[in-house]
Amino acid sequence: MQSLSRFSFLPLLNLQKPISSYHLKQIHAQLITNGLKEPSFFAKLIENYCLLSSPQNTKYARLIFEHFHTQSLFLFNTLLRCSQPNDSIFTFAYWVSKGLLVFDDFTYNFVLGACARSQSLSTLWLGRQVHVKAFKSGLMSNLLVKTTLIHFYAINKDILLARSVFDEMTERSSATWNAMIKGYTSQRGRSKKCCREALVLFRDMLNDVSGQIPTDTTMVCVLSACSQLGEIYSGACVHGFIEKTIWVPESDVFIGTGLVDMYAKCGYIDSALSIFRLMSVKNVLTWTAMGTGLAVHGRGKEALELLDAMEGSEIPIKPDAVLWRSLLRACTIHGDLAMAEKVGKILLRLEPPKNSLHMPITSEDYIALSNVYASTGRWRQVEMVRNKMKLKRVETKPGGSYIRTVCSSP
Repeated sequence: MQSLSRFSFLPLLNLQKPISSYHLKQIHAQLITNGLKEPSFFAKLIENYCLLSSPQNTKYARLIFEHFHTQSLFLFNTLLRCSQPNDSIFTFAYWVSKGLLVFDDFTYNFVLGACARSQSLSTLWLGRQVHVKAFKSGLMSNLLVKTTLIHFYAINKDILLARSVFDEMTERSSATWNAMIKGYTSQRGRSKKCCREALVLFRDMLNDVSGQIPTDTTMVCVLSACSQLGEIYSGACVHGFIEKTIWVPESDVFIGTGLVDMYAKCGYIDSALSIFRLMSVKNVLTWTAMGTGLAVHGRGKEALELLDAMEGSEIPIKPDAVLWRSLLRACTIHGDLAMAEKVGKILLRLEPPKNSLHMPITSEDYIALSNVYASTGRWRQVEMVRNKMKLKRVETKPGGSYIRTVCSSP
């Protein structure tokens, strides 16, 4: 490829697609050679290096900030915003120890966001340290920082601390309410109590004197709470509220999917089908919610017909392992063993998605099909499934004792 001429490189920094590492190094060299010291150019360079996601390119992004002619907080915040979560946390901790930068609200917002996205087991502890640091810096009055902090605590299952931060706030945006409501609906281990809290909080939002208007995100979260509770009255009230406000439910794929899921889980399959058919745009979650709802309520044949329609739609969507797994479980529960066998065979034939690090099929899928055969005394087929597991080296997860688990819990 040709080398980049003087100043011809600048438009490349604003391209939506990633630039190669080779060209990024050329751009970097041209910036230095031409004496261009504008931080916005170097911020774009950092963004592009981080997009490449390799350890070497992340290192280059960090070096750009460290070797800039002044310690630019703007560049530092860009580095935190664009890096992988653990890299952002490490960079923040390193510069805290050096004590050479005075952080602002953007700094804490970005590092708390990184803590929320990180998969590290120490994330909750790290986020609490950031919380303390922000408090000591006098930035805990910032609306954005507090909203991100609520999201961080909620996603790390510390819902009580998330609510404590929420209750301390004298000013709240719709994003703040959404973060707290979504936090409640994501607490799967104690979903019933938390979902009721989410509905109470939604009512409080409507009655709040600041006049915050619920967004589509709010409504999706509230519908999720109704789905988990299985309360049709609450769900129908929320549906009515949506129709009386600015939304036409069927025109929003996320709200429409939420309604389909809510009605299906509450057992009102015909209402779910009615909304499903009115939706102009559907995604894989829409089809999954409807297909699973049909299967769970003993309408397996209709669920399979729906999957055929899914693949033959204007924008074909291929059913994934999650959908087939839900259908298999539902058919087994309702004793539709012929349908369960058909679905189980399809599930085991699925190919792993391209570039996937994990196989979509698990040992539970083989065991589920094996159990279908065992329930009808078809032991030869049971043996065939188990042999296939051995051939594909599918490992089973070790079982656990329920009694031991309960007795050992605090």
